[in-house]
Amino acid sequence: MTIDEQVRYLRKGLAELIREEDLRERLLLAAKEGRPLRVKAGFDPTAPDLHLGHTVLLRKMKHFQDLGHQVVFLIGDMTGLIGDPTGRNITRPAMTREDIARNAETYRTQVFKILDPEKTEIRFNSEWLEPMGFVDIVRLCSRYTVARILERDDFSKRYKEGQPISLHELLYPVSQGYDSVALRCDVEMGGTDQKFNLLVGRELQKDFGQLPQIVATTPLLEGLDGVNKMSKSLGNYVGITEAPEIMFRKIMQVSDDLMYRYYLLLTDYSEHSISEMKTRLHPMDMKIALGKLLVAQFHSAGDAEAAAQRFDREVRRKETPRDIPEVPLPDGVRLAGGVRVDKLLARIGLAESVSDGARKIKAGSVEIDGVKVRDILHVHEGGTMLIQAGKNWRRIRA
Repeated sequence: MTIDEQVRYLRKGLAELIREEDLRERLLLAAKEGRPLRVKAGFDPTAPDLHLGHTVLLRKMKHFQDLGHQVVFLIGDMTGLIGDPTGRNITRPAMTREDIARNAETYRTQVFKILDPEKTEIRFNSEWLEPMGFVDIVRLCSRYTVARILERDDFSKRYKEGQPISLHELLYPVSQGYDSVALRCDVEMGGTDQKFNLLVGRELQKDFGQLPQIVATTPLLEGLDGVNKMSKSLGNYVGITEAPEIMFRKIMQVSDDLMYRYYLLLTDYSEHSISEMKTRLHPMDMKIALGKLLVAQFHSAGDAEAAAQRFDREVRRKETPRDIPEVPLPDGVRLAGGVRVDKLLARIGLAESVSDGARKIKAGSVEIDGVKVRDILHVHEGGTMLIQAGKNWRRIRA
């Protein structure tokens, strides 16, 4: 590819590029020096699994790798102890070293579902942040003013509203910025909500006599609710290690409008191709194709086809699943002439608690032998029961 073609390829799908002319110059310089660009993205291991929202950024990193550049997947095991204040109106609870180490290990195994391991460095920012002494930290902080930190929208909003801002939170953007200095990054990538932090890295590199990094931001992916950013804490996520049938069913939940956005951010289809598909395919057919495409990416084509067939059989045609777990009737749920259904649901894992079981019954989401359960007591004189709560099933040996 020519430099112009490379820039167009890398620009596709980005929300913002600061600055495009800098990227062009850096690509020319790297070609002249015979070296790849160093492209970094940082991930704080605040949850044990990556989800589709993370893959928007990972896919863009892979595009740099496609052009021969070196990606640095940075695990923020030290910044994770602070907790990223981005988008927060309260101080984030501190994580333990044990939680961070456990989550970081899962990240190491999951990123190579997308990234090329031959062109990926996995680094931890504890390598350079942990050895820093008090004098080092003071000197680093002297390079950035409180006024500039408070320009950040979330800090500014919290300050104006009288919400507490802990001093350690102000260290987060400076610490993240220093990561770019330590790694001598050419490009740093992040979601649009990370723009301020990425620009801090650009400024600190100038102060340390380095060429300032190019900042590339990717759009934030909305979760299954179509409103909030995909997040495990909000429960609106699709995890990349979830079982194929679970991934597929979750993708089938998204609205048609959101489905088109998923095509744009999670696949290599161009906007023109997506528009052309919209004119000739029914939205459900497009959604099924998307589900199969994403499941195949993180599992296999066979898994994707099996998940689609199971969805068609159990959800669209309302057929009884073929592989329903069979369990014995638990002790303590049988009453004279019947069973306590709320207790039964809790004991066999179809409800989180007895009260949750009662809520499911009240909501009309529980069936026994194909008949909707209306009362907590279900008359049953013996034999096998087939019980369904939502999309989950159990066969009970009474």
